[in-house]
Amino acid sequence: MTDLSAPPFSSRHIGPSEPEQQRMLQAVGFESVADLVAVAVPEAIRAKDRLKLPAAASETEAIAELRGLADRNQVLTSMIGLGYHDTVTPAVIRRNLLENPGWYTAYTPYQPEISQGRLEALLNFQTVVSDLTGLPVAGASLLDEATAAAEAMTLARRAGKSKSDVFVVDADTLPQTKAVLATRAEPLGITLVEDPLDGAPPECFGVLVQYPGASGRLRDFRAVAAAAHEAGALVVAAADLLALTLVAAPGEFGADIAVGSSQRFGVSFGFGGPHAAYMSVREGLQRQLPGRLVGVSVDADGGPAYRLALQTREQHIRREKATSNICTAQVLLAVIAGMYAVYHGPDGLRRIAHRVHRHAVALAGGLRRAGLEVVHGEFFDTVLVRVPGRAAAVLAAAAERGVNLWQVDDDHVSVACDEKTGAAEVAKVWAAFGAEGSEVTLDADALPASLPRESAYLTHPVFHAHHSETAMLRYLRRLQDKDIALDRSMIPLGSCTMKLNASTEMEPITWPEFAAIHPYAPAEQAAGYRELIGTLEDWLAEVTGYDTVSIQPNAGSQGEFAGLLAIRAYHRANGESGRDVCLIPSSAHGTNAASAVMAGMRVVVVACDSDGNVDLADLDAKIEKHRDTLAAIMVTYPSTHGVYEETITEVCAKVHEAGGQVYVDGANLNALVGLAKPGEFGADVSHLNLHKTFCIPHGGGGPGVGPVAVRGHLAGYLPGHPLHDGTPVGPVSAAPYGSAGILPISWAYIRMMGSEGLTAATEQAILSANYLARRLAPHYPVLYTGRGGLVAHECIIDLRQITKETGVTVDDVAKRLIDYGFHAPTMSFPVAGTLMIEPTESEDLGELDRFVEAMIAIRGEISRVASGDYDKTDNPLRNAPHTAESVTADEWPHPYARSEAAYPLPSLREGKYWVPVRRIDQAYGDRNLVCSCPPLEAYED
Repeated sequence: MTDLSAPPFSSRHIGPSEPEQQRMLQAVGFESVADLVAVAVPEAIRAKDRLKLPAAASETEAIAELRGLADRNQVLTSMIGLGYHDTVTPAVIRRNLLENPGWYTAYTPYQPEISQGRLEALLNFQTVVSDLTGLPVAGASLLDEATAAAEAMTLARRAGKSKSDVFVVDADTLPQTKAVLATRAEPLGITLVEDPLDGAPPECFGVLVQYPGASGRLRDFRAVAAAAHEAGALVVAAADLLALTLVAAPGEFGADIAVGSSQRFGVSFGFGGPHAAYMSVREGLQRQLPGRLVGVSVDADGGPAYRLALQTREQHIRREKATSNICTAQVLLAVIAGMYAVYHGPDGLRRIAHRVHRHAVALAGGLRRAGLEVVHGEFFDTVLVRVPGRAAAVLAAAAERGVNLWQVDDDHVSVACDEKTGAAEVAKVWAAFGAEGSEVTLDADALPASLPRESAYLTHPVFHAHHSETAMLRYLRRLQDKDIALDRSMIPLGSCTMKLNASTEMEPITWPEFAAIHPYAPAEQAAGYRELIGTLEDWLAEVTGYDTVSIQPNAGSQGEFAGLLAIRAYHRANGESGRDVCLIPSSAHGTNAASAVMAGMRVVVVACDSDGNVDLADLDAKIEKHRDTLAAIMVTYPSTHGVYEETITEVCAKVHEAGGQVYVDGANLNALVGLAKPGEFGADVSHLNLHKTFCIPHGGGGPGVGPVAVRGHLAGYLPGHPLHDGTPVGPVSAAPYGSAGILPISWAYIRMMGSEGLTAATEQAILSANYLARRLAPHYPVLYTGRGGLVAHECIIDLRQITKETGVTVDDVAKRLIDYGFHAPTMSFPVAGTLMIEPTESEDLGELDRFVEAMIAIRGEISRVASGDYDKTDNPLRNAPHTAESVTADEWPHPYARSEAAYPLPSLREGKYWVPVRRIDQAYGDRNLVCSCPPLEAYED
């Protein structure tokens, strides 16, 4: 009888079919996947049992279950505010950007030639931020407003002239920002002082002002800034971008640094995230910016081209000397916010801001006419009302009318207006306060007379050219076509796990029941979210072998930080506060060392042997030297070199015997799921990357989620939240559940894969990596292998001898791959002059072979350079990538044919990707730093 049931989702997610898998096994030399895994994965770490997860659901069943969870959430009109405001995502942006795999499956723009579309979009975002804040240099986004404020605090400390350890915080700062600042300050020896800032701030190295304040109060901080500067301190302004269309920019009242959120520029609540934070700085501080900075350079033909500038990856390079552990951004959300500004333009943004403000003024007027006390006379969008002893009753009355307000205390209620606020919402709020009967009039304002916005903003033509939907649609498509994302080809980046982000997984994130919930909505209104989060945390604990998981960290870097803070707090609780040494292998990801320093630890590097494994003799020596002060070791498993180290259990035992804790970086968890559990083979804590192993897309460099998983003895030290619950360790992210809005993606992935599917995915990832290693080994040396000459889920090919013999560099190979339609593998990490390749389980055999054919063809081109058939300095590798313009120009000065440049393989004549720019001059961009939209003259021939 014919089986009419749908194939399991795992067969959709895992690329190779069973016949293809058998061909791959034959190439690797094994009869079955089980035989391969038995040799590749050390027995000592193998899981004792199968994963205890629900049986795999079909795509239809999973969506139905998610719909059931979504229906348990209640979507009320939110007028809570506190840094989160309802907004309208224009449909053209939602459908063609947020829901478009051409945008959300792209990777961080480390290969700028194939990232020109999203780099231009990020430059738009930076221009919006720079113009509105009145500060000349803005970064390409940070994780959330609270962590941006924390980054600004440490920037002020290292850049300011004051020797003080005090950072002054405006008493009217958002509560979540205060809490994250406290978490970040304590390990670094920074003292926070809260002050009303009615006069000069106390002695300090920096001061943070909230503009407008959490209470809605809008103040002129010129005197505060002048006094701070007189004392050698720097001024940080946490500012609302929409308000800045109407009131003076922070740079105009003396701020050195501005931070905030761009959420209200078209990005939904998502129960707290993901949202793109921003940071901008005055001249002289640009080289201190954390995270990413997009700059303008030139390509080989002298045309303008975008790339990441300055210290973008400095936390990888400088390790324990890094000034931040941030290695990601919120690119997709920053692009949405930037496009929101492009679509509306300056006049549209000003119109939205006026409408928001005048509804707030009308609301306040009606309350005053009813005899209620409005606390502040000058505000932008938030009205603080004094209702002695009645706050809870007012909130309940508003909720009955479908509106959420915020209870500040028993006597005060806060009401925030936003883009969606209209006369009906104002009337409901009046009724909740018992102030019915007023008429909404929108002809007054409550902005301070000393703070009018007089400077122009968004004057660049890009903010005036795409206001019709047709123009916007074509602009988005034009930028998308410039880039390589997963919808176009395999992205074989080692350590980054660029796997399928299935459409079924992505579908629920724009449902209003998930997208439109404020992070501080009453618990009963988010029952579905809480069940989803609790279930996902339980599943992740089962997968990793730990006891408890927190999904609050909204990036891997934040997960690292949270895990190390848990270890630090645990030692302190046991009376061992002197344990502050963190051992880190020399092969580790650079953020490990940066995170350890942020957590107040001292980094001691442990050597690796010639095979890339932790050197046990050096580990013993370092443990003995620091036995009484050893806090932890941070190891990545499988190692950063792409192999299963045989000694991992021994490493864990040695550190435990000396009183330390073991942190296993979860970057390579895709080689373990279903086969081994860090919590069982000796680790105490790990962070996971849901944007790698668990299918949240990379979004062009963000969003991400970096949950932290711990064994039971560390559970009491996971991050808390001031508006949710408290722990001895404060929050590491602004929202209680971090980037909750994208958690349905990982929930759906696990639900549809089940135990067998997750295990099969890991097995296929191992097989695919070994298949590539075997196919490429005759042409490029594979640098590290484990037992049986096998690798884990990625392999490193070594080009150093090739470079020595021929002059062809790893950069040449990476850029030439663009001509073959591929994003290059990870370059020169963890070893300079190498390429780290990770195929993931989602690529089918045809795509794997296409990549192999490209690499073999490139090896042939290298041989022609070596033989003299190609000129050493004028050849297809050194001149790569080749644009359509360059190969169709009237002049062709090169000694090789145009067809060799454009179509090195016959298959490329169908569906050719044409790179928009030639190789970019990185050094020129740093010498001539331009980080906002260049004038149109820059594009003229």
